[in-house]
Amino acid sequence: MKFYKYCANGNDFIIANADKKEDRSELAKEICDRYKGIGADGFIVILPHEKYDFEWEFYNNDGSYASMCGNGSRAAAHFAHHINKTPSKMTFLTGAGVIKAEVENDLVEISFGKVKNIKQPFEEFGKTWQICDTGVPHLVHFCKNLDEFDIILCEKMRKKYNANVNFAKIMDQNSLKVRTFERGIENETLACGTGMGACFYLAFLEQKIQNKASVIPKSGEKVDFRLDHEELFFKGKVRYCFEANYNFS
Repeated sequence: MKFYKYCANGNDFIIANADKKEDRSELAKEICDRYKGIGADGFIVILPHEKYDFEWEFYNNDGSYASMCGNGSRAAAHFAHHINKTPSKMTFLTGAGVIKAEVENDLVEISFGKVKNIKQPFEEFGKTWQICDTGVPHLVHFCKNLDEFDIILCEKMRKKYNANVNFAKIMDQNSLKVRTFERGIENETLACGTGMGACFYLAFLEQKIQNKASVIPKSGEKVDFRLDHEELFFKGKVRYCFEANYNFS
């Protein structure tokens, strides 16, 4: 299999072209393994589509299927444009619906569309939480110190609500920092695009941040979010790392 390795905002992905849909969960587990395979947070398969520029299959590190991934979407758009020669403005189909993307060299902006399933805040384990869906469900807790991030607590909340878990700290009206525990990885990751989007959006609803702001994940690599007529946009750099052939075990 010819594969391409990409990094985006602290997440890494393996991307490959394919002609047809099929269950590739076992393959995803094998090649995403950092000791026995290539190593990645996720595996992206690019498929042809009659209506859109392409369709994708996205698999988490553990082989589970995910409907959406923010940084993965930006990596897929970069790949589609620079490797598959798709136009710089494109649309593609994910499990969460159609994603719009625009590529300018290594800068890629995608639209999440409208944020869905926004729930009222609630208290649990002595903390205030709120849930929304930016392609996948996210729990968000705003804190004063990101050292509050607790893997054991995150794991409990993730299992109970079947959602990614985010701790966010508002820095000022134009920036916030985020740490995320991701399902499918079942641990903290260096970044999560949909998680940062959820934190940004809920902070905006609470009037704690402007409609344009920078978000810094654990990786330290700053990205930009903006809201335009309730449409959520996410922009940042994507890095193509290398390409090679993989021999299946």
